[in-house]
Amino acid sequence: MDVIHERCCGLDVHKKSVSACLIGPGAAGSPEKEVRTFGTMTDDLLALAAWLRQAGVTHVAMESTGVYWKPIWNILEAESFVLILANAQHIKPRRDKKTDVMDCEWIADLLRHDLIKPSFVPSREQRELRELTRYRTTLVRERSAELNRLQKTLEGANIKLASVVSDMNGKSAREMVQALVGGSTDTVAMADLARGKLRLKLPELQKALSGRFAPHQRFMLVQQLAHIDQLDTNIDAVDSEIEERMRPFAVEVEALDSIPGVGATTAHAIIAEIGVDMTKFPSASDLASWAKMCPGNNESAGKRYSGKTGKGNRWLRGILTESAHAAGRGKTYLASQYHRLAARRGKKKAAIAVGHSILIVAYHILKQPTIPYQDLGARYFDERDKERLKYRLLHRLEGLGACRFNRGCRRVILMA
Repeated sequence: MDVIHERCCGLDVHKKSVSACLIGPGAAGSPEKEVRTFGTMTDDLLALAAWLRQAGVTHVAMESTGVYWKPIWNILEAESFVLILANAQHIKPRRDKKTDVMDCEWIADLLRHDLIKPSFVPSREQRELRELTRYRTTLVRERSAELNRLQKTLEGANIKLASVVSDMNGKSAREMVQALVGGSTDTVAMADLARGKLRLKLPELQKALSGRFAPHQRFMLVQQLAHIDQLDTNIDAVDSEIEERMRPFAVEVEALDSIPGVGATTAHAIIAEIGVDMTKFPSASDLASWAKMCPGNNESAGKRYSGKTGKGNRWLRGILTESAHAAGRGKTYLASQYHRLAARRGKKKAAIAVGHSILIVAYHILKQPTIPYQDLGARYFDERDKERLKYRLLHRLEGLGACRFNRGCRRVILMA
């Protein structure tokens, strides 16, 4: 087998240690291996980089092991090594015996013959932006969980506010809960705190606010409200930091914002996950395959089996799925696609399909951000083949017994 990289190193990464196998040309022309184990503290990793640099190593490969590969990557990246991050499933050796030394030797052997498919690792700036957007998503989910806990506390006190108010984090609901925490028992006065269209439900609010409020429930509400306020403050701070880092990509954000279902926050997250340099992906199909937003290939002997989407970037998948559900509430091409698929395959599969379409559109927009998004319209599928739509509707009318269609002379006979 041809040797592609003469001086290379394979790393088996763990939480507290890194096993490194260095391969270089020996005195007799045969490859020589040297294995060392380093710690994962900063000084240890700097010693690893110095050892590799002294040996003239050009390429370094490591497994994607949780988050433990990130500090090693950051330090070696600054030393100008060619780094390769491998999917652990792609380089898993088939043997009964397994040790850290054997693993790093196996990775080094694969790298020496260029048999490792590198995973997509964005630049340092984009990785930092990723951490911020993912942290924001975590905070938003935590706030939603705390709101659910607050609602459960109110239900335990037989306060049915959530049955009348659509947004428990709105101003009206918040002031009513604050009044309950303050010890108010006047349901008329608390219901009068309603704003806007909610004032049309004053009688229902008065009934909903009448319950049995215990001291421990009041204490829990105080803690939950304080937690929600703190999370709101944290989310605002993270939003400000993300906005500052996204200033160089203002054109791309505005272009992505034109896609139905995609807002500024979603655009930030998409850019953080895939970047703005689309040359990393040969085509839109390659991007969808990397994100696992398309059906998988599962074929044998000419027979196709169920092709699941597989496990890809779960953060990007969640973003696109939320955008697909949001796009389904409009009157656009994506909404029409969502409803057509949801009727036949269900809402979840429809969301994945529409999310795939959004990702394809995002790819082309980021490739040429100056070209605006042009929606095909909500009636695109109907106008694409009017004759087919006509026969399909007539077939449905025949099934209902409302008419009889004579296909020979193409006449419709209405039934009495």
